[in-house]
This record gives sequence, C-alpha cells and structure tokens, in this order.
Amino acid sequence: MIRLIAQRALLGLLTLWLVSLLVFAGTELLPGDVAEAVLGQSATPESLHALRLELGLDRPAVLRYLDWLSGLLRFDFGVSLASQVPVNDLIAERVGRTILLAGLAAAIAVPVALAAGLMAAAYPGSRFDRVTSVAALCISAFPEFLLGTILVLIFAVKLAWLPAISYAVEFDSLAQLASSLTLPVLTLAAVIISQIARMTRATMVNLMTAPYIEMAVLKGVRRRRIVLWHALPNAVGPIANVIALNLAYLVSGVVIVETIFAYPGLARLVVDAVASRDFPLIQACAFLFSAAYVVLMLAADIVTIISNPRLRQARS
Repeated sequence: MIRLIAQRALLGLLTLWLVSLLVFAGTELLPGDVAEAVLGQSATPESLHALRLELGLDRPAVLRYLDWLSGLLRFDFGVSLASQVPVNDLIAERVGRTILLAGLAAAIAVPVALAAGLMAAAYPGSRFDRVTSVAALCISAFPEFLLGTILVLIFAVKLAWLPAISYAVEFDSLAQLASSLTLPVLTLAAVIISQIARMTRATMVNLMTAPYIEMAVLKGVRRRRIVLWHALPNAVGPIANVIALNLAYLVSGVVIVETIFAYPGLARLVVDAVASRDFPLIQACAFLFSAAYVVLMLAADIVTIISNPRLRQARS
C-alpha cells in the first residue's frame, strides 16, 4: 500500500512539473508587451528597452523558465511587475479570503449533497428521489455566472435582503460575515451539491444491485441500515473521487464568483493581474490553482487505495 501511494505521489509531482511548463508557456503566449503594460503607452523606446533588460525579457524563454522554476522550488514567486511588491505578500493577503469562501461552500455542500444522494438511493423512485434528481439536474445546467446573477436579482434587487457585492475585507460580527458571504457561498455550493448528490445516488444505486445487498434485503435488514452499513463502505472510493473533483471544481468556480460579487480574493487578484500583464503574479496564481487541483485528486486516489482492500492486495 505504501509503495502504491508513493507511486501516486511521484505521479502527482510529475503532473505539477508539467503544469509549471504549461503555466509558463501560457503566460508567454499572452498578447501584449509587458513593458508597455507597466510603463504605459506614453513610455519612450529607451525606457521600454531599459525595462525589458531589467526584467530579463531579452533572455531566452528556457533560461527564464529555469529561473522561475528554481524560485518555485524555494516558494519564491518573484516580484509583481505592477506594484513592485513580492508576489508572496500579495498572495498571502488574499489567499485566506479565498480559502474562507471555498471552505464555507464545501462545508455546506458536501454534507447536504451526501445526505441527499444517500436518501435518494435508499428510496429509488420515491417522490423525494424524483424531486431531488430533477432539482439537481436543473441546477447543474446553470453556469455560476447565471446562477449568481439570478440570486442577486432575487435576494439583493427584489427582496433587498442581502448585499449584491461582497467587497468587505474585515468583518466585525458573524452577522456581517453571513450577510456578505451568503450569496457567493450559495452560488458555489448549489452547483457542487447538485453534482455530488447526482453522482452519489448513481454510485449507491449501482451498488444496491449487488448480490450481498440482495441477500441483506432477503434477510429483512432495514433499508437505511443496508445503505449506511453495507453499501456505503464499498462506495467510499468512488464518492471520494466525486467529492475531490467537485472541490477541485471550486478552483475554477471561485474565479467567476469572486469576479461577479467583487470579492477581494485570490481569483480576483488573477483577473487584475491578467489585465495589467503582471506575469509573475499570473504564473504564481495559476500554479497554485493547478496545484490545488492535483493535490485534491491525489488525496482522492489515496483514499480509494486505503478504502479498497482488493485494490491494495492486487497491486502490492
């Protein structure tokens, strides 16, 4: 088991290295001149040339990538071109807010989705199952920007219960925190709940046709006990992968939601960095988002290995 987990970890490191290549290449292909974006259109050719030399833009891309990779290994992302502030400081200022937003959405979405999926699987074909399936399918069809806009129109414009934007940096009370973050958290959580609930139900319904489940039914075991004690332990691996995929989906979804609600998080920082062609900041944020995705999928693989004795024995 340890050897198999080590293989997954090495594969994750290889994936992160490939991600670093793609991130650097992607920023290199961005249109526009970094020197012009920093100095403005009124800059002289001499000042543009001097800034390009200072930033090392005259050097080959391979050498610049190796310098960036060496800094990445030291957790040093360089200096922002737009503000001349270390990228680490800019990220440290924003990352906590993004983790708060994504963490609240995950804390709400995962338990609700698992409960809904398990109840729907326990009573397939019931009214609760039909209503849950239709609601989850409808919500899944809405992209985040549309769902967020609808929530703003209902709760901020029509009812005036909640603010339309969440620009606050510090919160004086839990009530202010809840008021400011309710709409963005609901936007993120709604999509995740629908996807996890649907996949949990599908996984459990598939397991409910197994012979050992049929034997438990013939013995008169209660339906709820069959779901929780017989089927659920064998569904831990697939459900863990579904949860990890949807939590990784937060990485992309939070970018849209933070932009819609003007939330001062890490994703909003990426949008501003792209507008100003701040390459070190873009590269750092893009790599962090990709690394979060890879780490979550690696954690799901490890949970699958640990929860599946047959997989452990087959590959050990």
